[in-house]
Amino acid sequence: MNHRVGLDRSQTLLFPERLEDNIAAENPIRFLDAFVGSLELHALGFAKARCADRGRPPYDPAVLLKLYLYGYLHRLRSSRLLEAECHRNVEVIWLLGKLAPDFKTIADFRKDNLKPLRAVSRQFLLLCRKLELFGGELLAIDGSKFKAVNAREQNFNASKLQELLAHTDARLAEYFQKLEAADATEPAAAPLDQAALQQKIAALREKRDWHEELLAQLDGEQKQISVTDPDTRRMPTAQGNVVGYNAQLAVDARHKLIAASDVTNDVTDSNQLANVALEAKANLDFKQTEVVADAGYYNAREVSRCVEAGITPWIPKADTSANTKLGLYGKNKFQFDASKDVYVCPANQELNYRFSTFELGRELRYYRAHGCQDCALKKQCTRNQNNRTITREANEHLMEAMAARMQREPEKFKLRKQLAEHPFGTIKRNLGYTHFLLKGLEKVRCEWSLITLAYNLKRVLNLVSFAKLMSAVA
Repeated sequence: MNHRVGLDRSQTLLFPERLEDNIAAENPIRFLDAFVGSLELHALGFAKARCADRGRPPYDPAVLLKLYLYGYLHRLRSSRLLEAECHRNVEVIWLLGKLAPDFKTIADFRKDNLKPLRAVSRQFLLLCRKLELFGGELLAIDGSKFKAVNAREQNFNASKLQELLAHTDARLAEYFQKLEAADATEPAAAPLDQAALQQKIAALREKRDWHEELLAQLDGEQKQISVTDPDTRRMPTAQGNVVGYNAQLAVDARHKLIAASDVTNDVTDSNQLANVALEAKANLDFKQTEVVADAGYYNAREVSRCVEAGITPWIPKADTSANTKLGLYGKNKFQFDASKDVYVCPANQELNYRFSTFELGRELRYYRAHGCQDCALKKQCTRNQNNRTITREANEHLMEAMAARMQREPEKFKLRKQLAEHPFGTIKRNLGYTHFLLKGLEKVRCEWSLITLAYNLKRVLNLVSFAKLMSAVA
């Protein structure tokens, strides 16, 4: 028996005469084509959505938008890779009507339409609402660090710069010693050695001046600086530090669809809860909802903003007490009596209100004990030579109410991991998006919006029948 034999490459073939014949009736790209066709691109702010009276006709932004949606859905986001697909991919040839824009045109389209492209993502969320794919009863919020176009060697903080300056000074001192030694050698050999040393000294001085300039730019607010992409920051992860961005998601519990997304260069998640939750609530248009997040989002000010907007948070308390780390009584050992406005310590003594102040954007009330010097539990309670002091935020009653909810219904918080971490796993492992290609926070936000839109598209294409999808955009 012989193997199967392919066609002779010199044989003449009769391909289908129509592009239409190459695409199956329920191919998902037909939905992409219909979805983009249903959008009012001029109203969304796309450049060149309306042609000028003169000049060379531009590409319709709908053509380039279809190309990007197809690309991000199929792990293709480089403008050069997308350009190549326009010539060899039958689906792309059909989708674009055999148009083949060059990579510069493709890249400029994304660069020139940052906000409109993010608006397309919201339009798809509106379509999902029309299909009743969002529940809105429970949201899960989480963040993940993504690498950026900035090497770790091109990110500096004060200690790193000071270490580099000290190293440079040591090298300069070494080269100056060699210069002095070269002066004492035979005249025939000295000029060559001196010329090479002078070049090295000049290069080191130039690098030293640059490092001093970077160090001068650092202050209390800007504690690190990145050279390639100034908006990036060095961030800790479980696998080590990365220089990149902190991507945020709000995931709806019904079908694990992403209801809101954002990107920040804040190293921690402590100030991200309200912004993402409020955006998700606005996108879903629900009056009341609940949100779960991990302890990294524990922040009284953020919780207060959520409660005011009708969002009920479920976040475990983060114990950051220095006393707890030292094995002493933390704040959780003190009970607050709202009727008396006092804290009661483990020794059953009261800490009375003393004064209020405003620190780091928080309104704090100070409570102080008396008679701690004679207390038998003092060594277990405080290192203060005088009396124990407790601070209370103005909206701390919201945190106490949240803690009570967590204790009553612990199973609700357990849903957080399977809801919030699933999309990040799919985006990083399945779609392969572990880093950003663009530079600058606004451009990265646009790229993250396209990535999350691709995730939602992928899920919706699996959840909803093709006929129902097509009728929704008709």
